[in-house]
Amino acid sequence: MASPGSEDALQHSEGLSLTDLENLLHLVTWNVGTASPPPDVTSLLQLNSLGTTTDMYVIGLQEVNSKITTFLSDLAFDDPWSIFFMTVLSPLGYMKLSSVRMQGLLLLIFVKHVHLPFIRDIHTHYTRTGLYGYWGNKGGVSIRLSLFGHTICFMNCHLPAHIENTEQRLDDFEKILEMQFEGEGIPSPLDHELLFWFGDLNFRIADYGIHFVRESINNRRFSLLWEKDQLNMAKKKEAFLKEFKEGPLLFKPTYKFDLYSDVYDTSEKKRKPAWTDRILWKVKNNSETSKEGEFPEEENSISISLTNYFSHMSYGISDHKPVTGTFKLEMKPLVSDPLVTLNAEGEWSAEHDVLIRYSAGPEFPSSAWDWIGLFQMNFRHVKDYVTYAWVEDDEIASNRDSKQVYMSGSEIPKMGGEFLLCYYSNNLQSIVGISEPFQVIH
Repeated sequence: MASPGSEDALQHSEGLSLTDLENLLHLVTWNVGTASPPPDVTSLLQLNSLGTTTDMYVIGLQEVNSKITTFLSDLAFDDPWSIFFMTVLSPLGYMKLSSVRMQGLLLLIFVKHVHLPFIRDIHTHYTRTGLYGYWGNKGGVSIRLSLFGHTICFMNCHLPAHIENTEQRLDDFEKILEMQFEGEGIPSPLDHELLFWFGDLNFRIADYGIHFVRESINNRRFSLLWEKDQLNMAKKKEAFLKEFKEGPLLFKPTYKFDLYSDVYDTSEKKRKPAWTDRILWKVKNNSETSKEGEFPEEENSISISLTNYFSHMSYGISDHKPVTGTFKLEMKPLVSDPLVTLNAEGEWSAEHDVLIRYSAGPEFPSSAWDWIGLFQMNFRHVKDYVTYAWVEDDEIASNRDSKQVYMSGSEIPKMGGEFLLCYYSNNLQSIVGISEPFQVIH
């Protein structure tokens, strides 16, 4: 058999109580203008204020360098931005759960290891809208998943530029919303319980001249500009946007800046400042699915609150400033037990073959292609294993409750250290069980 690997989902070995769960989600959107990553993203990821209390990072980038050569080579290898965020987040206990790229659009999701057993049904998709849909310079990239049984979809979009193209932006977003993920029974984006829409949406400030706009910004009287923001205007008018919510725009418009400065465009073009970079969300209305006279099942619902929404003026590598939103998600877990529990048995060292014991729930769809990987504590993604065992080929004992699998001592790292075991399901294309950390003896 070939070596395993597929960068999709993951899972953990403790059941959860059925009380409300709180998850902290930090979402980033940034048009990076083909630049390389900056030296530091501590403030962008709120690492000082949030620390490692964040459960999930969702990072949407636009205009990642997509020269043809780098675009093609990045299909085989991770791009510099993905590597950069993995380097920052994996030592803090976050794994890259999934990613999708189309030309300059990149969407990355990182999660804490502890949540991996409860994230399932991960699918990615991309929709081209640039040049009549043939070339992916504009459009959307999406990732959907089920978190503790609740469906969530993330859409990172780069919509057409220029003040006169509002209708084209709205048409393109409608087209992106109509896309379907491949696979059986996966809801359309609008049918997810929670949908995030973010990116360089390119909406501008209508009517007002550049001097009035700049004067309002200098006096921090942003509210004077809100009613002429094209997205705010469209939300009042367009039925398909009415249920999307956004936090208040209490930060300076994020476009267009001179590089490495907080000075608005001094070039000949003198672009009028605009809130092009936005984060919106939509919670599915339960009453849509309940029949007349029936009360929707409130206990199955998910609730969301925005704890902060602002731009980060200190980043100057592009003519856009990044925008972040931090959200608190509250939900009742509909999934509370991992599909597989596993642990390292006995003493582990490179001196001898070692044993793993695992047990799977009765509904678990096992496969001959399932494998168990040995991972370092700061592993970056699902392919980042030290070694692995096939659950069928390397099985040495089995009873009704559990099975034993061996790994060859020659594959175990001689230097020892702290490690994890993860069970990867070929049918579900995700890791469905994760062990407690354990020591390999030097």
